[in-house]
Amino acid sequence: MTAATHQDADVIVVGAGPAGSTTAYHLAQAGLDVLVLEKSAFPREKVCGDGLTPRAVKALVDMGIDTSESAGWLPNRGLRIIGGGMRLELPWPCLATFPPYGLVRPRTDFDDLLARQAVKAGAELRENSPVTAPVLASDGRIEGVTARTEDGEVTYRAPLVVAADGNSSRLSLAMGLHKRDDRPMGVAVRTYYRSPRHDDEWLESWLELWDRGDDGRNRLLPGYGWIFGMGDGTSNVGLGILNTSTAWGQVDYKDLLRRWLDQTPEEWGFREQNRTAPVRGAALPMGFNRQPHYTRGLLLVGDSGGMVNPFNGEGIAYAMESGQLAAEVMAQALSRPTADGRERALAAYPHTLKQTYGGYYTIGRTFVRLIGDDRVMKLATRHGLPHPVLMRFVLKLMANLTDPRGGDAMDRVINALSRLAPAA
Repeated sequence: MTAATHQDADVIVVGAGPAGSTTAYHLAQAGLDVLVLEKSAFPREKVCGDGLTPRAVKALVDMGIDTSESAGWLPNRGLRIIGGGMRLELPWPCLATFPPYGLVRPRTDFDDLLARQAVKAGAELRENSPVTAPVLASDGRIEGVTARTEDGEVTYRAPLVVAADGNSSRLSLAMGLHKRDDRPMGVAVRTYYRSPRHDDEWLESWLELWDRGDDGRNRLLPGYGWIFGMGDGTSNVGLGILNTSTAWGQVDYKDLLRRWLDQTPEEWGFREQNRTAPVRGAALPMGFNRQPHYTRGLLLVGDSGGMVNPFNGEGIAYAMESGQLAAEVMAQALSRPTADGRERALAAYPHTLKQTYGGYYTIGRTFVRLIGDDRVMKLATRHGLPHPVLMRFVLKLMANLTDPRGGDAMDRVINALSRLAPAA
């Protein structure tokens, strides 16, 4: 097929997930001409726990999205932790920076909502337009992309391109940006069940997963689990495993999920006859596992840049926050009259990312290495969970919920640790 007429924009965003749609929204709000290319069509499925912490809620509010129950959101009060023979409910902290509640919404609806919000702000969205390759100038700088559309192979050009195409990020790979093997990686599987627990007002996290063997003895399974009520008659249930675990790549994750759920009470409904969707899996790229986040006209946001929180596997909040930050940087860069000035402004993006998350992610990588040892995890659950004050500190640390200025003593300790840890 021959190339069609070139299309122009100030910025091309590849991918319309939370990272791409948030980037596009804030670019459009800044008055820029932004084109979003999405490989599939909305609504579309994505593997996720569907639970949003207060960090993600703030990002939604920054996009002008109504987060009320009447608008279809299910609020939650905090995190319920199950482990070490204990059950502990930890409310989200009251902070100046973040709201004191989380939300739940299916990804099929959530991503569509964010994409439409970007369009409402002025972004142009083209669905069913998978990007096939970058368009490079003679100096190796990206100046556009080619995409497969209903009209054939089309070339779109823009001075800046954003890779928001997820963990695999084929655009990043085509630009020579590969994953770092020294960064943690997780895998998650999840499905949905009809359940009377569908309207639970807590996000539930299981630190220990047990299976009763043929000999009647309980055995500890690898990984951690979650149960998030969806408010629609179903619960999102899943589990995750980190590559620091000895079970990484050695187990059937779908079978592992079934074995754990077979030990839960029958009345919860987490049995095969109540399953309403396939069991699906996805990778969780953590702790900046692809860098640099800016090079030769290309900016990486969200999972493309490995921005999942190593502490808790949360990706949506960081996808949206990085998208907003990238948009602010690009708006400033495109206002500069010279190429040198634009590059100087764009260089602030990876610097600010490391300044914001780098030290925290470094601590998170240490945490991941530690809990990869079952003995450490067992020790932590047995001796940590009985202490509510300690667990409130752990909640703030793992969910990255502190006030950057002021705050309480816990906030100051966590913020100091993040500043002192080397950002890499």
